[in-house]
Amino acid sequence: MTAYTADGATLLLKKFGGLVLIVLGVLGIAIGFEYSSSGLVVAGIIALAFGMGLLVLKIIRRNAA
Repeated sequence: MTAYTADGATLLLKKFGGLVLIVLGVLGIAIGFEYSSSGLVVAGIIALAFGMGLLVLKIIRRNAA
């Protein structure tokens, strides 16, 4: 597998952004459940979904080539 692609910065941003959103989503859900904050739970679920979506898009793009 090659370490360089023509749009490497975009792929790295999607991967890093996806991982950060997943971590923030899980933390948001956990903190929301701890303090009974439904708004924080919903925000965590949304962040988790967007993070997973970014990683899925990255994988789909990688496998399409």
